[in-house]
Amino acid sequence: MSELKEQPISRFPVPDLNALPEDIRDRILKVQEKSGFIPNVFLALAHRPDEFRAFFAYHDALMEKDSGLSKGEREMIVVATSNLNQCQYCVVAHGAILRIREKNPLIADQVAVNYRKADITDRQKAMLDFAVKVSQSAYAVSDDDYARLHAHGFTDEDAWDIVGITAFFGLSNRMANATSMRANPEFYSLGR
Repeated sequence: MSELKEQPISRFPVPDLNALPEDIRDRILKVQEKSGFIPNVFLALAHRPDEFRAFFAYHDALMEKDSGLSKGEREMIVVATSNLNQCQYCVVAHGAILRIREKNPLIADQVAVNYRKADITDRQKAMLDFAVKVSQSAYAVSDDDYARLHAHGFTDEDAWDIVGITAFFGLSNRMANATSMRANPEFYSLGR
C-alpha cells in the first residue's frame, strides 16, 4: 500500500502570514492564541483580503451575536447542513466547535450522520428540519414551516437566524469544497 502524501490546505496560493494586511494578520494571530493553532480556513481565505473581511464579518454577525439560538444550536445547523453539502472541512471544524460548546463528545457525530436520531431535543430537531429544508430546497419553504418553528417556541427572528446561518454556510461549504480546503488535524480530537 502506498503512503499518502501530505495535501496542501487549499488548491489556491496561501499567503505568507507576514505578507498579509495588518488587520487580517492580527485577527489570525488572535485566533491562533486562543485555539493554539491557525484554522486553515483563515489561511485559505486570506488569499483574497477583501473577501476575507466580508466573509468573517458576516460569520461573526451570525455566529457571535446574542440570539434566541444558543451557540451550540448554531453549530448544530452548520454541522447538519454541511454534511448534506458534503463539506468535510465544515463538518470536521464545526463538529469540534459543537462538541466544545455542548460539552458532549458524541453530539457532532450524531448530528452529522443523522440529526433525527441524535440525542437532542425535539425543538432542536425542528430547527434542523427547517435548516435542512432551507439548505436543500429553500424554494419550497412555506408558512407551514414557520408555523412548525413557532410551535417549538422559535420567533421570526430565530427563523431569520436559522436561514442566515444555513445560507452563509452554503456559501462556505461551496468555497471549502471547490478550493479543496483541508481541515486541520487538531480539529479531530477537540472536545472528545
